[in-house]
Amino acid sequence: MSYSNLSLSRRGLLAAGGAAGLGALLSACGGNEETGSSSSASAPAAAAGPWSFTDDQPKELKADKTPSKIVAFTGTAAALVDLGLQDSIVGVFGETKKADGTAEDQAGDLDISKVEIIGNAWGEFSVEKYAALSPELLITHMFDPGAYWYIPDESKDKILGLAPAATITVGRVPLTKPIERYAELAASLGADLNAPKVTEAKARFEKAAADLSAAAKASGGIKVLAGSGAADIFYVSNPKVSSDIMYFKELGVDIIVPEKTDGGDYYESLSWENADKYHADIIFLDARTGTLQPKDLASKPAWNALPAVKANQVFPWQAVPIYSWNGAAPLLEALTAAITKSKKLA
Repeated sequence: MSYSNLSLSRRGLLAAGGAAGLGALLSACGGNEETGSSSSASAPAAAAGPWSFTDDQPKELKADKTPSKIVAFTGTAAALVDLGLQDSIVGVFGETKKADGTAEDQAGDLDISKVEIIGNAWGEFSVEKYAALSPELLITHMFDPGAYWYIPDESKDKILGLAPAATITVGRVPLTKPIERYAELAASLGADLNAPKVTEAKARFEKAAADLSAAAKASGGIKVLAGSGAADIFYVSNPKVSSDIMYFKELGVDIIVPEKTDGGDYYESLSWENADKYHADIIFLDARTGTLQPKDLASKPAWNALPAVKANQVFPWQAVPIYSWNGAAPLLEALTAAITKSKKLA
């Protein structure tokens, strides 16, 4: 398995989580702009000191006062915004701003004009910009034990030496687990989980879960393949590892489980000649910036020959979940809509 095969797959990113040299290969997946302005953040009124929180390393974090200057992975920041902490976020890293200046999907409702973008692609993280923000807490995902998502290995020690860092496990657990853990972390930082915006989002998520379960049950066993397209490889994602499709499967969706995984069990890499290995009624295709979309794949005979493609049963999959009730509900709703409008293929 070469790095070139990993470059366009989120699952490849997960497997390689910090390998030297990967950043250069993946830089095309995000813009290179690091512009943005830091906000003069103030903590929510409920956030006072002293503060403590045990993350998923597990590591107990303590401070004399509740952190009010937070730097986070962009998707993490989006989840915190959904829980009411926009004003505490001063900086982000990870794909945030597209080349045209608009926000990436994983930024969610984050106001990217109010934060410093200290890295806009895999491998980008300006230690100087980070230090200048005088951060009080860094927060990011943890897909694999001990790994800090989007923190470059070559500068990790410097980065982690500047402020406490909290990680939340988002791999090998169902979608609901990191959502709950980020809510717990946000509450410790002063978020009001009883605010109408939050309770309404949770109710929407719960309804979406019930609707997806019902749609799956009524579908007659429609098979769904969650995949990602690259120039030479079709990646089949593994619901035993990836939190979103793991949860879809728990709700009764017949998600295809790859037989022979690589890349840390996150996916199976298929050459395009073998892309028809699994029969799928629906293809849930990774819609991230940098992955190949149906229009990009149209020139590949192997893609056009897939039953789901012939039946026009290919749907976009937001393969980088925002781990909040507000961020995740649309994922469930999208799959419900896809199943409802599709049919089982021979």
